[in-house]
Amino acid sequence: MNKTDFFLAPIKGYQYISKMLPASCRYYPSCSEYASWQFEFTTPHKALTQSTLRILRCNPFFKGGIDYPLVDYSPRKHLSILKFNIFCGKIDVLYWLIPQSMSADNSKYYILKDFDAINRST
Repeated sequence: MNKTDFFLAPIKGYQYISKMLPASCRYYPSCSEYASWQFEFTTPHKALTQSTLRILRCNPFFKGGIDYPLVDYSPRKHLSILKFNIFCGKIDVLYWLIPQSMSADNSKYYILKDFDAINRST
């Protein structure tokens, strides 16, 4: 059992129940998906804070729209993907990390989920 499973279980339960209801979130990805991504990529206290702020913004006083999670990430300098793929075989990428800006000292990344990779792997 992973540490994040404790936080993701209520979110997954809500997502299961909400599939039976009409969609009502003003944002993409939905607030529950946003919270799920936050808990997978950041520490629990940061994820809880960001998710709470997002849920508070999900009301008629805010416009809504596309709002991807923004996380801190420091990529490794010399990661050899080609050697890793030869050793492990084909890897399906579930998440893409897109830099917020193109500056060299940037450590903020947007999280994008590849839903097609999930459908291919099942």
